[in-house]
Amino acid sequence: MLRLLNWFTRLALSAAFLSAVADRFGLWGPFGSGPNVSWGDMHHFMIYAAKVNSFLPAKLVPTAGWAATIMELVFGIGLLTGKCTRCFALGSGLLLTMFGVAMAVSFGVKQPLNYSVFSAAAAAFWLAAPRSSRGRN
Repeated sequence: MLRLLNWFTRLALSAAFLSAVADRFGLWGPFGSGPNVSWGDMHHFMIYAAKVNSFLPAKLVPTAGWAATIMELVFGIGLLTGKCTRCFALGSGLLLTMFGVAMAVSFGVKQPLNYSVFSAAAAAFWLAAPRSSRGRN
C-alpha cells in the first residue's frame, strides 16, 4: 500500500507542476480560450506572478516567475521519474510552501487554502520523509 501511495503522490504533484508549466507555454490553449487556461503564455503568467509577489520590487518579478517555472519543470520531471524522490519532494514542499505564503501575504490566507497549496506542500514533505518515520504518531 505504501508503494502505491508513494507513486500516486509523486504522480499527482508532478502532474500539477507540469500542467502549470504547460499552461504558461500555451500548451492548454491561448489566453482567454477557455476555462481550463489560466495564463496561456508567459506574459499573462508574469502578470499573475506580480500579483502573487506583490511585496517584491517589480524588477524582480520576472526573475521570480522564471525561477518558479524552472523549478516546477525540474521538480515535475524529477518526481515523475522516481529518481532522487526525497530531494525532489523536499524541493517541491519548500517551493509550494513559499508559494502558499506569498499567496497568503498578497491575497489573504483563504486563497492558498482554496487551491490546496498547503495540502500539496504537506504531501510533498510526507514524500520526502524517511520511510521509517511515515505513519508514526
